[in-house]
Amino acid sequence: MIKEQFFPTTIYAKDIKIDNDLLTNCIVDMSKKDKGLKKTNMNGWHSKNLDPSYTEFNSLVNELYAMQNEIYQEECLDNKPILGNLWANLNPPGGYNRPHVHPNALWSGVYYVKATPDSGKLVCGDPRPGVQINMPVMKKGKLPRHLWRECHLAPIPGRIIMFPAWLLHGVEPNESNDIRVSVSFNFIQEIKNV
Repeated sequence: MIKEQFFPTTIYAKDIKIDNDLLTNCIVDMSKKDKGLKKTNMNGWHSKNLDPSYTEFNSLVNELYAMQNEIYQEECLDNKPILGNLWANLNPPGGYNRPHVHPNALWSGVYYVKATPDSGKLVCGDPRPGVQINMPVMKKGKLPRHLWRECHLAPIPGRIIMFPAWLLHGVEPNESNDIRVSVSFNFIQEIKNV
């Protein structure tokens, strides 16, 4: 039997070391001064777009660009990545984010500033519309990843996760007794004049 897999959806992750205490304090302070925005966040706080040159975010922005450049190599992308926007999220106990996509972006992602294993996993759904109309009976036991209908990615402080912006994703409720702090972002692609 010949077996080939086509149309995979790759989710990239990278662990970095930056000053998460500094970022946590900065984001918590911002949340006390600004009511933020209502987007997909439920019972949580979503900042307005952040200026990527803001001193506290310099190290993170540099790491995001480094990772995006690595992804450009992996994905055979041309031109340059441009950080389209960047915002902070604060989910207290019970806070979560409804499933959504990020229109007008190429890559999206999240950086975990402060989190515990039970503070809400990132849930990504199978993007293929055809699989949603057929639910075959599967064998009992653990399924291989290529048969999953959704994946649940643990929030690990110091981890960046990047995925195609069209991938449906959301965040489970924070079931911990502490806040979950993250920074989300969108990358677009430089367009060159021809």
